[in-house]
Amino acid sequence: MKKVINAVLAVCAVALLFICWRSIADEQDFDAQVDEREAVVKARLLQIRDAEEEFKKQHPDAEYCADWNVLINFVKTGKLPIIVKQGTLSDAQMDKGLTERKAADIVASGDQAAIAANGLQGFRRDTVWVSLMDSLYKEEGFVADSMRYIPFSNGDTFEIIACPNTTKSGAIIQVMECDAPYESYLKGMGKRGDRLIYNRKEEADAKGAYPGLKIGDAGNGWNNNAGNWE
Repeated sequence: MKKVINAVLAVCAVALLFICWRSIADEQDFDAQVDEREAVVKARLLQIRDAEEEFKKQHPDAEYCADWNVLINFVKTGKLPIIVKQGTLSDAQMDKGLTERKAADIVASGDQAAIAANGLQGFRRDTVWVSLMDSLYKEEGFVADSMRYIPFSNGDTFEIIACPNTTKSGAIIQVMECDAPYESYLKGMGKRGDRLIYNRKEEADAKGAYPGLKIGDAGNGWNNNAGNWE
């Protein structure tokens, strides 16, 4: 009888160990899935940041874009300036006050006497315009039309805010923000996911932080368009 009891206890012990191991493994699998989703969302946000910053550079009012259709069309059809360099300035030329800009202006003027006097016969700086999409987004399978959609959200779109912001000194600067809330990219992860969303939102509210992943900050001013995880 004692042997039977010991055998039953051994089986129970093994069963408990298995349950504990399975619980830990399930928790690790869940955490890994959350990390995987967040990595994909972060990568998408960085793609959006690249597009927004180039959009701002190329527009005369130096504004960011808050319209998805406009931004996606810019990514599809936009061009990126690439400087093709030929020749370099020597120390002696720079000591005489020549800079890249001055040298390029002299060459562009076509004044052969000035070019020769400054030793710039082999100096060239030409701007070549290439496809923005091919240059910025080299990863395989990139689709510009998908930029607006939050991964794993079943169609939810990122919210983009682009607006002027007045600094404490009174200067007006252009700022942007792009948001992906927890409830969008953690959607469909079951009760454990719902609990995680609730807990993270409570924690964010307590800190006065955004409940999700985002780049930029339209409310508090320019932050170099950093992600709130950076």
